[in-house]
Amino acid sequence: MLWSLLKILIFVAVIAALALGAGMLLEMRGGLQITAAGTEYTLGPLQSVIALVALVVLLWLLLKLVSLLVATWRFLNGDETALSRFFDKGREKRGYKALADGMMALASGEGRLAMAKAARAAKYLEKPELTDLLTAQAAEMAGDTRKAAETYKKLVTNEATRFVGVRGIMKQKLAEGDRDTARKLAEKALALRPRHEETQDVLLDLQARAQDWAGARSTLSAKLKSGNLPRDVYKRRDAVLALSEAREVMDEDMPIEARERAIEANRLSPDLVPAAALAARAHIAQGKPRLAVRVLKKAWEAQPHPDLAAAFAAIAPDESPAERLKRFQTLTRINPQDPETRLLLAELNIVAEDFPEARRALGDLAEKAADARPLTLMAAIERGEGAEDKVVQGWLARALSAPRGPQWVCDNCNHIHAEWAPFCEFCHSFDTLSWTTPKMPEISSAMGGAMLPLIAGRLEDQRATPDETPEAEEVEMPEAELLEAEEVTEDGREAK
Repeated sequence: MLWSLLKILIFVAVIAALALGAGMLLEMRGGLQITAAGTEYTLGPLQSVIALVALVVLLWLLLKLVSLLVATWRFLNGDETALSRFFDKGREKRGYKALADGMMALASGEGRLAMAKAARAAKYLEKPELTDLLTAQAAEMAGDTRKAAETYKKLVTNEATRFVGVRGIMKQKLAEGDRDTARKLAEKALALRPRHEETQDVLLDLQARAQDWAGARSTLSAKLKSGNLPRDVYKRRDAVLALSEAREVMDEDMPIEARERAIEANRLSPDLVPAAALAARAHIAQGKPRLAVRVLKKAWEAQPHPDLAAAFAAIAPDESPAERLKRFQTLTRINPQDPETRLLLAELNIVAEDFPEARRALGDLAEKAADARPLTLMAAIERGEGAEDKVVQGWLARALSAPRGPQWVCDNCNHIHAEWAPFCEFCHSFDTLSWTTPKMPEISSAMGGAMLPLIAGRLEDQRATPDETPEAEEVEMPEAELLEAEEVTEDGREAK
């Protein structure tokens, strides 16, 4: 309200000042005399002021007219002017609308329409980093791989879009199955964007599949440094890569490189069973059995496993069964109630022919467990204690129809593997194998009953009948072979 009143007062004051000035000019004598073409013009003071104002206005209009003529000439000559900017603004508006429509079509899954909109946007806009990217993605959606490849190559030539172009060509090579070229492109893309998580994952997968373990470990370190991987996960996966590298160069002589990598893998992840077993064998090859025992004890404490028992047996391969049973107390005192520990004790006592102790070690595991190993051990115990053949055959028949128990199972797809590997052979997932019982029960063989004579032999009364044929004698199994029947579980343990 006050401001409005103030503005009114100022306006009245200005008008009063102009009126006062005009009155003063009218009262003044003199004026301005102008002679033009022999004619003399006399202007009073007020008329002189009005003429001066009119002259200034005419001069301003003249300058504007000259500017318009110059702008028109520059427009016709192709230079940027206000007129050209006016028309360019309209072109940009149409171009951005076409670009927006193309992005909407791409999001809607209309590849062909998106390509058409991208071409229209490229016609109006001078932004190839936007229109070429839209064209490439639309061409991929429409199945025009040739057009997409050409566009990605254009993006590679631009410094601002080089990473996008390299990444796009890399994905095309992956889709075509050309993993070698894709790996080289992934390395180049990672050099352009070292912290790009997706590129790190793709390169790590390609390097590991190509068994480039050193390169994979370098990429894994890059993931840790960029903050895309927790440190505990990094240590585990680095151990898996080091173990894979050791297994790759390992042979019967266990070279120094393989020993060092196996020991490093165990240091990085002491609970990784394959790494512990391989590190223990490396220490044995170096003549350091105490270090091997220390490694195996720590791994057994984390997870008892048949491979650990096999490596422990390799420390003294020529010992007697009684000596082995005594030495294995170093392991069996750890996790004594674990099923694997109890199975190991039962096996050691069977080999030492202490069948009552083997039965006590096994306990009710054969009744509670649903896998073949304790059932096979019970068959060996019964045979060792002199039980009738039908009793032994009963345990073996149950073992034939029972699942195998814990195995290397992929956590991602539940595929069962015969031995540990860094990758799942079915879904190709990295570091997903765990020693566990498969979730899906194994299908028992319908021929288990028919194969029973091949495992246990004929009953005594059948072997004594006069109708016995040579073929029947060939399938008989001595007691020593029956004790080895537990190998159907394929635990591969040297302690047997």
